[in-house]
Amino acid sequence: MKTIWVSFALIFSVCCIIFSQFFLKGFLPIPSDSLVGLYHPFRDFYGADYPNGIPFKNFLITDPVRQQYPWRFLGIEKLQSFSLPLWNPYTFSGSPLLANLQSATFYPLNILFAVFPFHIAWSVLVLLQPLLMGLFLFVYLRYFKLSILASILGAIAYAFSGFSVAWMEWNTVVHTALWLPLILLAKEHLLKKFTVGWVGILLFAEVSMIFAGHLQTFFYAFIISNIYLIGRIVQLSQSKIITRVIDASVKKYFPFIGIGIVIFLITSIQLVPTFQFIQLSARDIDRSSLQEPGWFVPYEHLVQFVAPDFFGNPTTLNYWGVWNYAELVGYIGIIPILMAFFALICVRSKKTLFFGSLVFVSLLFALPTPLAEIPFLLQIPFLSTAQPTRLFFLIDFGLSVLAAIGFDRFQMNRKRFFIPLLFVIAIFGALWIVMMQQNDPLQIGKENVLVSRRNLILPSLLLGIATIGYLLTFVIKYKRFVILILVLFLSVSVFDVTRFSQKFLPFSSPHYLYPQTKIIDYLQDQPGIFRIMSTDSRVLPPNVSMMYKLQTVDGYDPLYLRRYAELIAASERNEPNIQPPFGFNRIITPHRYDSRIIDLLGVSYVLSLSDIESEKLEKIHQEGETRLYKNTKAFMRAFFVENIIVTQNKQESISALFDPSTDINSTAVVEGERGGFSSAFTKGTVSILEYSADKVVLETVNEGEGFLVLMDTFYPTWHATIDNEDTPIFLTNYTFRGLVVPKGRHTVEFYNTLF
Repeated sequence: MKTIWVSFALIFSVCCIIFSQFFLKGFLPIPSDSLVGLYHPFRDFYGADYPNGIPFKNFLITDPVRQQYPWRFLGIEKLQSFSLPLWNPYTFSGSPLLANLQSATFYPLNILFAVFPFHIAWSVLVLLQPLLMGLFLFVYLRYFKLSILASILGAIAYAFSGFSVAWMEWNTVVHTALWLPLILLAKEHLLKKFTVGWVGILLFAEVSMIFAGHLQTFFYAFIISNIYLIGRIVQLSQSKIITRVIDASVKKYFPFIGIGIVIFLITSIQLVPTFQFIQLSARDIDRSSLQEPGWFVPYEHLVQFVAPDFFGNPTTLNYWGVWNYAELVGYIGIIPILMAFFALICVRSKKTLFFGSLVFVSLLFALPTPLAEIPFLLQIPFLSTAQPTRLFFLIDFGLSVLAAIGFDRFQMNRKRFFIPLLFVIAIFGALWIVMMQQNDPLQIGKENVLVSRRNLILPSLLLGIATIGYLLTFVIKYKRFVILILVLFLSVSVFDVTRFSQKFLPFSSPHYLYPQTKIIDYLQDQPGIFRIMSTDSRVLPPNVSMMYKLQTVDGYDPLYLRRYAELIAASERNEPNIQPPFGFNRIITPHRYDSRIIDLLGVSYVLSLSDIESEKLEKIHQEGETRLYKNTKAFMRAFFVENIIVTQNKQESISALFDPSTDINSTAVVEGERGGFSSAFTKGTVSILEYSADKVVLETVNEGEGFLVLMDTFYPTWHATIDNEDTPIFLTNYTFRGLVVPKGRHTVEFYNTLF
């Protein structure tokens, strides 16, 4: 136990160094500097002091402030008011929130939000990722009696690997990945002896992994942990007769099936809504081409395992590699990669075989190999929409374990270490020879050559230190000197990952976290229920409006309702064309303010960076470059119509909605109903008595029977009552809600449920 605490203290010390700006300056590990540095009206708000915009460290990291932080904020806010966060009314004209797994609403470590202010709790969660990642892997490695130094090396390599650092500030991906070592450790203990304690640990770890908020990472961890379990069960079976091995394996695996059922029952509150959302989303068509750069890991980017910034770095604005730096970096450090190669070459054990195979197979599916293309060519559900580069999770995990195994063997037998050492030296030698050529043989440009040269220097120096240290162990024969070299190698690794992490991770002033600007204040002060939009992607980016409780027609989410995407695509095309591709991918940002669909959606305010001349738009405010316009033709959120057009499919619906002869002020398009409606309805009045995320209460007054339209997104979990009596909701105006209301005065309530 003392060893664990000492090792924990060491890993925590490394975390403290990397997060020193948080502890010493109060800066947050949240990329809000990119929010205020890239987007209006925040740039306008700080324009007097920063006319060229606030400097930001890493333009690549904007998703945490545009997705994960707002989603979690809404979810926690609802839980703290003792209600389930089922619906997000602020983006996509209404969208599921709980069903969006990345909201991570039920993640157990969210308990921190009950203790600290939200931004502090969020920052602590970011810090806990490498800390728990390293601690869990350390304990797992020690279970196999690897040395303390070897276990620490593996733990640090995993905690600050390229995958971990690249995704750390998302606060979902790495939180999902960090539980894998603990899950493997729990299964090892349960195979040895079934105890209540380890069953509880396994349940907690797997439930946490699901609730952490990243389905693809969970899927990989689930597959690998079960393959690992089956392999260990077979390995531990003593009989040489195959039938007996199978029989014994089934008996040992059966209790784990029971645990899996319990885990599913616990997490069904999250998984069932998530899979329902996936079925209704555009996920099946939201896939990139296999030939798109960066979809698979380009072979040349394997060099980033030994020189992470060979292609530059987004923080220094000199990245010249393929697509996205964060998706393609699998660096674990020079010393760890040497030790991993050493384990693969010189250590013959079942652990080496398993983790070596894990790395090899993961690379096969991450690189553009014929095998990797199979899930996409066959359009296998889920796998065909999963970015293969995320397999760096398993690659870095496997390499980190191998690094620990290799470092452990290095302490006992160093002679064959020269093989991986020469191999890596040869790689660096080849890189230097190519980069020093004057005629640019790779035709990558002189500036890019200079970037690569500069970024080869430090890895080469670290490799040189490793080489000199290794050679000195044969010159100086004292045993204590070998220990000194081992400590030196560990220290070099700590320096290596610290430099790598600090270079990439941004820390921002708390003042930059969703500041209040004049235009935002103005919009928040306006009465009624309305939506806003922007004509420019540089203004109030999608999802940020959630933090200000402003409803928009845009949104940014890997999961978005297909119906809504089709409607916006048709609106942007200005024709009833709903065929993919839609012209957008995960980020829906309607800019065509002159479309009558925008009026129908209730867009009352339009933001722009340039002057707009339009009969329906009236300029009412300006802050810096950001203009604000009032849409005089915006529809009310709820209204009665006199006529309906009944259609049988969505193409008929979109055609009717775009038909110039359809007066959308008095006519609604209702899909999927074959009759039963009155030949005519009367227009009454509608008052909104209550409007919240999961409940809308209206009061209607009508001289006759009326058809009421609510321009909030249709979704199967929404239900309606009229005077407390259930009434059906009809799919109206392509993807919104409508219902028939009897004459007279009535209370209409729309309410959302979990399933």
